[in-house]
Amino acid sequence: MFPTDVLLTYLAACLLVVLAPGPDNILAIGRGLSQGRAAAALSALGAGVGILFHTLTAALGLSVILQSSATAFWAIKVVGAVYLMWLGYKALRAQNLITFTPAAHLPLHRIFISGALSNILNPKPGLFVLAFLPQFVDAQRGSVPVQMLVYGAIFAAMTTVLFALIGSFANGLATWLKAHPRVTSGLNIGAGLTFIASGLTVLTLKSRSV
Repeated sequence: MFPTDVLLTYLAACLLVVLAPGPDNILAIGRGLSQGRAAAALSALGAGVGILFHTLTAALGLSVILQSSATAFWAIKVVGAVYLMWLGYKALRAQNLITFTPAAHLPLHRIFISGALSNILNPKPGLFVLAFLPQFVDAQRGSVPVQMLVYGAIFAAMTTVLFALIGSFANGLATWLKAHPRVTSGLNIGAGLTFIASGLTVLTLKSRSV
């Protein structure tokens, strides 16, 4: 069902997409710096679950509805943009996306939920999955939905593993950052502005763009 050359090309493309800076890996890095490897891994797992959600909706045809219905797409776009900008506002106001104060740490289940919602409520990954996965699907190789689900699972697994690794390595900077609070403050401001910019970008998305 999956020729080696096609699979290798797909893996290379996924690697480039996963490593590109975005809200999800910034969340994983922030959690890794603040609360360690387990928090980074759960944030990454949330992002992976989000990819699976978008894959499932694409395979079931729901993403096509979002593309064809201006009202549905607008509603999802606004919700996603507001959520991303809210994360940015929180990072700017509370300065606690990256924090070493135990009282400010989030419960692990909330870190997972935040990681998942950051991805699920952002229509950009959904449109990307809808445009990206079919490029590697061939109806002559079997069920199209099954192929999309398998490709999506691979994408989600790579997202989870790589984000978790990035967040874990970031945790190694924690000792140095504790001694440089101004740098930590700057990182929180940068992360907050990135989330707000991502939310504004979502608002500019058109239903037929990636």
